Parts: sequence; C-alpha cells; structure tokens
Amino acid sequence: MLDAETPTGLVRRARKIDRVLAETYPDARCELDFDNPFELLVVTVLSAQTTDKRVNAVRPTLFAAYPDAPAMAAAERDKLEQIVGPLGFFRAKTESLLKLSQALVERYDGQVPARLEDLVTLPGVGRKTANVVLGNAFGIPGITVDTHFGRLARRFGWTDETDPVKVEHAIGALFPKRDWTMLSHHLIWHGRRICHSRNPACGACPVAHWCPAYGEGPTDPEAAARLVKTEGRA
Repeated sequence: MLDAETPTGLVRRARKIDRVLAETYPDARCELDFDNPFELLVVTVLSAQTTDKRVNAVRPTLFAAYPDAPAMAAAERDKLEQIVGPLGFFRAKTESLLKLSQALVERYDGQVPARLEDLVTLPGVGRKTANVVLGNAFGIPGITVDTHFGRLARRFGWTDETDPVKVEHAIGALFPKRDWTMLSHHLIWHGRRICHSRNPACGACPVAHWCPAYGEGPTDPEAAARLVKTEGRA
C-alpha cells in the first residue's frame, strides 16, 4: 500500500506519526544535562561512543573545574583526562575538548556561535552536534540525525537515504521548520525505548498502524512489552 503513496500522503502520514509520538513522549527532550550553550556543545562531543547517563555523571566535576571555553582551553591535559576517563577514549576526547575550546577562544571570543555554518568549522563538530546545540541551546530549529533518527526515518518509509545530511534534508522537507527540534527528540526517544535496532517492540508500538516496517520485531503485545525500555540509554 505504501509503495503507491503520494508525496502528499507521505507528508500526512509522517506528520501523523510525529503527532502520536508527541503524545506518547510528552517529556521528550535532550537527555544530556546542560546549563548553557558551551556545556551542551561539550557534553554532545563527549557523548560519542558512550551513554548520556555516563556523560551526565561527569558533567558536574568537569564544569566545576572548567566552566567556560577559556578555562578549558588552558586545562592541564592530565587533569582533564582524569575527569573524562570514565567515558572511554579519554585521550582522544581530551584532545577534542582542548582543540574545541581553543578554537572557541581564538575565533569567537570564547562564545559558542549560533550559526550552523560557524559551528561545523569547529574541531570535532559535525552537523549532528551543531543541530543539537542550535535546537536545544539557542532555540533555532534543527534536525539531529543520529543512529536512532536515521533508522526510524527509514523504517517509517520517510526516506531511503542513508547519508545523514541527505536524511536531514529529506525529512526536513516533510515537516514545518518549527517542528524539527522536537521531531528529533520524538524519534530519538522512540528509538531508544521501543523501536530498537535489533528486535523492535512492534507489538507495543503506538505508531505501528502507520509503519511499513511493522513485523520486524515481535508483534505479540506481551512479548513486545518485555522489550520496552522506560528510559533512554543506561
């Protein structure tokens, strides 16, 4: 049925799915803790290859020691490594934070720029990280194409693209710009809780009726319910 879907039909179905996910996850938000744009930029960079929970655990110590870009740019490497050590890849992450902070000081007077074209020039910052910061710290709409978002966009039949930038543009064309940031949260929350990469909980999915991938996981409600996570990544 969805093979013959018109462009208008796709838009309507996509927006219906988002409305249902908004009702399902009324508290959807960025699951990284932060108090300002600099903190969000740093914790987003640190979240690569680890969990939000672990990043949130080191955040108070990190920003008590280095509250802003000038302080972090001047950090002693070994002390910074000790703080980010629990996150894994601590040498590479320390190097990333030092380079990022130094670039902020040298190019932007220590302030996080509020334009995507500026953010993506910073060391270790790609479009995904830039859109997280724009949408959540500055209120500027952006689509965050992480692994969850890309997986769900394809499962929902919204796009066949696999390149994150192409996914971002394809999905952006289906939704009003004002919805982009919350759309990202809805899909990421759903991907972390129900629509898992392996064994999605199809029988417990609130948008199963509109999903062409229904059946990739167990459709029995009881079996599916056992797969549902009540929180994001541990």
